[in-house]
Amino acid sequence: MATSKQKKIWVDLDNSPHVPLFKPIIDELSHRGYDCMVTSRDCFQVAGLVDLYGLKCKTIGKHYGKHTLLKLFGLVYRGAQLAPPVIRAKPDIAISHGSRSQHLVSQLLGIPLITMMDYEHVTFMPFADNSWFFIPEYVPKEAIHMDRSHVSQYPGLKEDVYVPNFKPDPTILKELGIKADNLIVTVRPPATEAHYHNPESEVLFAEVMNYLGAMDHVTLVLLPRNDAQAGMIREHWPHLVSGRKVIIPDHVINGLNLMWHSDLVISGGGTMNREAAALGIPVYSIFRGPTGAVDHYLAEHGRLLMLESPADVREKIRVERRDRSRDGISHNGAVLNRIVDEIVRITDSCNGGNGHNGHNSH
Repeated sequence: MATSKQKKIWVDLDNSPHVPLFKPIIDELSHRGYDCMVTSRDCFQVAGLVDLYGLKCKTIGKHYGKHTLLKLFGLVYRGAQLAPPVIRAKPDIAISHGSRSQHLVSQLLGIPLITMMDYEHVTFMPFADNSWFFIPEYVPKEAIHMDRSHVSQYPGLKEDVYVPNFKPDPTILKELGIKADNLIVTVRPPATEAHYHNPESEVLFAEVMNYLGAMDHVTLVLLPRNDAQAGMIREHWPHLVSGRKVIIPDHVINGLNLMWHSDLVISGGGTMNREAAALGIPVYSIFRGPTGAVDHYLAEHGRLLMLESPADVREKIRVERRDRSRDGISHNGAVLNRIVDEIVRITDSCNGGNGHNGHNSH
C-alpha cells in the first residue's frame, strides 16, 4: 500500500562493531520501505568497514582519545557537528548501539531514540520519555533503569543479527601471507581508551604475545584498534613482527572471515568474543573490566573461557587445530527480524501509526 510519507530512520555508527551489525538492519528497513539516513564517526576501523560493507553514509566527527575531558569535549563537539544535517533531514526516529552524540542531539531536538546495548556496565546519559532500549535476553531488564515498557529484549546475541549472512572466503590466508600448515590465532588487544578499561587486560595481552609468540608453527594475526596501538605492538615485539610470527593487516579485513579461518580467538573486546562464540570457534577473553551478563551466559555454557591471570594464559589456552568442516554458523534470521519488527513498531507508534501499513512483519 502506498505511504503518505516515507519515514526516515537515523542510524549512527560510532564504533567499528556497529557497521556489520547495522548493515542487515538498514537493508531490511529499506526493504520494508523506510528511508535510512546513516552517519558515522571517524574512529578505529569504522571508515574502512563502511567501505568494505558498501554502506552509504556521511562521516561526521572523530574520536578524541581516552581522557575524560577530551571525551566530553568530543561528545559535545560531534553533537554540534551532527545537529545541522539532522535538522535538515528531519528523521522520525534515531537508533544506534550507544552513540552518546546521537543521544545528545536526539534529546535536544526531541527525536525519539532507540538505544541498543549488550553490556550493562556502561555509563548512561539521562533518558527522556521518548527513549527505548533493545537488549539481549541474557541482560536482565532490571539493569536498565527506565520504564520497563520501553525496554525490549531480543533472543540470542546482537552478533546473531549478521553472523547468519556470513560466507567464508579462503583467499584471506593468501591475502595475509599465512602458511596453510600454520596454526592461526586471531588476537584483539584490549580497548585501552575505553572508560571501563582495566590495566590487568594489558598484562594478559603481553603474556599471550610472549607465550604464543614463542611457539613453532603458530601465527598470530593481530587486529589493533588504531594506529597508535599497532605502533606500540611493533615497538614491543619487533622480532615477532619482522619474523612474520605476528601479522598486523595493513588494511581493514572482514573479522568474521579471519576468525573462521583461525583455530582459536583471544580478545580483549566483547564483540569479537561474542562473534567467535556465534561462529562456534574456541574463544578466550582477556577482558578484565566488569563482566557483563552476556559473557557470564557464554562462559556458563562453555562458549567462552575467561582468562584471569598470566597463569591462566599458559594453563587454560588449548593451542590446537580446529576442525573447520563442522559448520557452527547459525543461519536463523529470527534475531534480525525481531529487532527490525520492534524498530518498525516504535517508529510507527511515535508518528501516529501512519504510513507503513502491511510492512510491520513478513
